Amino acid sequence: MTDARLTLSLGDGIARLTLRRPERLNALDAQMIETLGACCRQIDRSDVRMVILTGEGKAFCAGGDIAAWSAQSPQDFGNRWLREGHQAMDALARLRVPLIAVLNGPCLGGGLELAACADLRIAEAHATIGLPETGLGIIPGWSGTQRASRRFGTQLVRRMALMSEVFTADQALALGLVDQVAPSGKGMAAALGVAAQLMQRSPRATELTKMLINAAEGEDPERLIEVMAGTIAAGSDDLAKGLAAFRDKRKPIF
Repeated sequence: MTDARLTLSLGDGIARLTLRRPERLNALDAQMIETLGACCRQIDRSDVRMVILTGEGKAFCAGGDIAAWSAQSPQDFGNRWLREGHQAMDALARLRVPLIAVLNGPCLGGGLELAACADLRIAEAHATIGLPETGLGIIPGWSGTQRASRRFGTQLVRRMALMSEVFTADQALALGLVDQVAPSGKGMAAALGVAAQLMQRSPRATELTKMLINAAEGEDPERLIEVMAGTIAAGSDDLAKGLAAFRDKRKPIF
């Protein structure tokens, strides 16, 4: 699946996900959400070791496109917009390799929910961060009250979601919403520098460590446990013996 407004490029061990809808501050619509899920599947099937997510133009992501969801019936809003958005965000948060989000401008609402999926967040100096949904009469519906609370703390989420506080990049760094502040226009360079450091480390150990940290946060622990256990079992002598016995139509001897 392709969408010119959300592109994926793979090269030099790095996947780059770029929101390309600058005229709408990279606001997400249903097609972009669907494309995001497809891109995550492609990334997980590739041999990349790092993902960098950013937006084109003057914004990272202004959230969900109001025109895309405001005309939906309550049933469609819940069953399609929110459910499918959750599925895409979950896929992003659960990528097997580290994800760096470069916040190159406003990061609001669904944009912050998108950034919360990342392992590391680098904000450019002019970035702003918040959850303004209640001012529109709606809630942060793509895990803005759940994953964001686990990763940033409930009190910060209260300040953004209930009190509509919007933080500058420097404030976000002090509060732990982002991990680094880069000069305006230098966020991608900073992300590539971090990626270079991470790629000097064992790829398998890095992947496993990310999975363990995700499990500690309650990020799909059941699947992670079975993936790890299944991988160990698949590399064991017992599997080779069992398959050989199956092919020979005899009882295995372990």
